[in-house]
Amino acid sequence: MRANKLLGRSQVPRLRLLPYGRYRYVDQSDPVLFYYWPIVGTMYRRRVELCLAELRGGDRILEVGFGSGTAFLNLHDSYREIYGLDLTAPVAEVTSLFSSIGIDTVLQNGNVLGMPYPDGFFDAVLLISILEHLKVDELEPAFMEVRRVLKSGGQVVYGVPVERPLMVLAFWLLGHSIHEHHHSTERDVSAAAESVLGRVGLTQMPAVLPGLGSVYQIGHFVKQ
Repeated sequence: MRANKLLGRSQVPRLRLLPYGRYRYVDQSDPVLFYYWPIVGTMYRRRVELCLAELRGGDRILEVGFGSGTAFLNLHDSYREIYGLDLTAPVAEVTSLFSSIGIDTVLQNGNVLGMPYPDGFFDAVLLISILEHLKVDELEPAFMEVRRVLKSGGQVVYGVPVERPLMVLAFWLLGHSIHEHHHSTERDVSAAAESVLGRVGLTQMPAVLPGLGSVYQIGHFVKQ
């Protein structure tokens, strides 16, 4: 097992994004809009980059909560097939966008608590800023379902925010109350993951400004 860690930027891949305006937004609150902002955009990109740094590559990956597909350019470099499951994403539009640049995807709407895939199907499952939206009693069933669709030895990589005053302030500045959206903390998520899967490690993402502590946590677990 690996202890909690901080990664230097040289160890982390750069998130590759399409030009501004190319993505098919879920709605006007879609966080893809924030990826291009100064300061806030650095934080949004960094959390994805830290998740990508944990992935080993392979044949088939599932991203739960793929949204507009901001991770797909990077995932295409490491996986032969990209699957995606999302509650509300515009599947046809996102599929068409990436098909137009030579990236085929298998996307559909659905819920992590009941996924439409066979047992042992994926090399990896990626969940970025998804699990904090589940209630605490839904976390273990979600990880059980993720475990089901993973191959033996397959990876689960997730990212969740660390609730600190800075994070609460950031949500407020963006016009949201954090508690209207986040029902589970990073501690709830890691405890549920550890009850179902084998822990590889946790990575802490520090705030953009020094001295403010970590604002995001990346979990890396495997199906044993």
